[in-house]
Amino acid sequence: MPYTTHTQQAIPSSSVNEQALAQAELCTHLESQAEAVAPTQDPLTNRDRRIIGEIIEVEPESVRTIWIEGGITVWVQLIGSGRLPFDRDWFAARVAEVKATLPETPLERNERLSDELEEACTAFGLYHGEIDWLSFSTKLYRDGHLVGFVGCNHQGWYARPRQYGVNRVAPSAEQVIGLLGVRMAVAA
Repeated sequence: MPYTTHTQQAIPSSSVNEQALAQAELCTHLESQAEAVAPTQDPLTNRDRRIIGEIIEVEPESVRTIWIEGGITVWVQLIGSGRLPFDRDWFAARVAEVKATLPETPLERNERLSDELEEACTAFGLYHGEIDWLSFSTKLYRDGHLVGFVGCNHQGWYARPRQYGVNRVAPSAEQVIGLLGVRMAVAA
């Protein structure tokens, strides 16, 4: 009975490179398709990245993500240059220190004020017009009728029933809306 011996032929390196390139292209295409169908939400805010960047002395934009492994180690994944491990307790202490000293950016301030205003408007059954982001001020409406003007400046939240007049100041959006004489919305 004759025996046949098979030998493996070498694949030309150009074909291996072409296959690797085609595989990389396919992966990139699949990632972009998946992102288009179900965009991933970034769990880190810009402020989070600024805090982490300050702690590990890198540009905030280079921080991709962060996670805790085994309840002990904090891992920081950087864009294109690996990951760094840190003791969880040390990292938490540094986050607290940096948070206390890191000033709020104008964008972060506006986002925080906008969230507070939205919450207060919901509680009172109001809606607001377009916000002037430079002065953080807007008009408040109920059932299509102007209720007054609100905003926030260095003194805190302020309100006035007419465009011109004296500002009434309060520490929160909800309290300042109450100064306009608006009653809380009652659930039926």
